[in-house]
Amino acid sequence: MDYSGTEAYKSLRTNLQFCGEDKKVIAVTSCTPNEGKSSVTMNLAVSMAEAGKKVILIDADMRKSVVVGRTKVRSSVKGLTHYLSKQAPLIDVICSTNVKNLSIIFAGPVPPNPAELLGSRHFKAMLDSLKKVYDYILIDTPPLGSVIDSAIIAEECDGAMIVIESGVISYRFAQEVKQQLEKSNCPILGVVLNKVDMSRQGYYGKYYGKYYGKYGKYGKYGHED
Repeated sequence: MDYSGTEAYKSLRTNLQFCGEDKKVIAVTSCTPNEGKSSVTMNLAVSMAEAGKKVILIDADMRKSVVVGRTKVRSSVKGLTHYLSKQAPLIDVICSTNVKNLSIIFAGPVPPNPAELLGSRHFKAMLDSLKKVYDYILIDTPPLGSVIDSAIIAEECDGAMIVIESGVISYRFAQEVKQQLEKSNCPILGVVLNKVDMSRQGYYGKYYGKYYGKYGKYGKYGHED
């Protein structure tokens, strides 16, 4: 990542911290696949860990995970599916990384009933246990415009962020996803506007458009029709 990208994630990290000490468990979702939510979640987790925060990233996109494919896992690992289906204890699904202060729980194999597993008491119990150890828990969730899993996860979170791809997602669709997320009674902390065409903007727009977007403007959306 270049200098401007690194600094942008620092800004995103800082604004998340300004949301309050009680915002420890954060769900990250999008409207559709391929908007960049997993990349945003991973880069934010790294930035927070580099700042000295103890962070764990949970890949809860159990239907179509991309996190494990973007990391160099030396051997087969047990994941969230194994824990929620009682095939492995929590300690066995937490993986350390080469980034100090950062751990990951991978999704594991695709289960036949992901929504049921995510809505189980075992998922809540896992978060309760992790909150005693980690400063921040970032959860990469499935696109809310595709499946309901993100709303189920958000019910147990302190806040949520939505990653939206610029020029692709309509204002109306974004509002529908926002309203769906609001039903979980999870505060929407903000939106990251991603994949902005930087050639059409000045430096300020380039810097904040691609990485920072409208994060921090509580529940607000730019009109992207």
